[in-house]
Amino acid sequence: MDEIVSKLAGVGLPAIVLLITMASTGLAGAAAITAALAMLGPGGMVGGIVLLGIIGLASDALTKYGLTALLQGIYEERRRRGESLQNLCREIDGLPITNELKLVIRNHIGCSR
Repeated sequence: MDEIVSKLAGVGLPAIVLLITMASTGLAGAAAITAALAMLGPGGMVGGIVLLGIIGLASDALTKYGLTALLQGIYEERRRRGESLQNLCREIDGLPITNELKLVIRNHIGCSR
C-alpha cells in the first residue's frame, strides 16, 4: 500500500503543478498545455517536461523517506563537501519550515545556538 501511495504522489504533484500553470495561462485545451509547459521550464516545452519529471522524482523521494530525513541528508552532504557551517545554519534559519524541523536539522549537522 505504501508503494502505491508513493507512486501516486510522484504522479499527482506534477499533474497539480501543470494544472495550476495551465489555469494561469487563460487558454484552453492543447494551447493551455503548450503554454504551461513553456512557462514552467527553461528552454520551452522540453524544459517544462523535464521540470515536471524532476518534481515527480522529488515528491517520490519525499514520500519514501520523509522531509526530515531528506533535508538532513542534503545538509549533511553539503557540510561534507566543505560548505561552511555558518552559511548552512543561516540558510536553514531562512527555510519556510517549522521551527521544530529547523532545530532538528541544525542539531543534525552541528549548528550551535
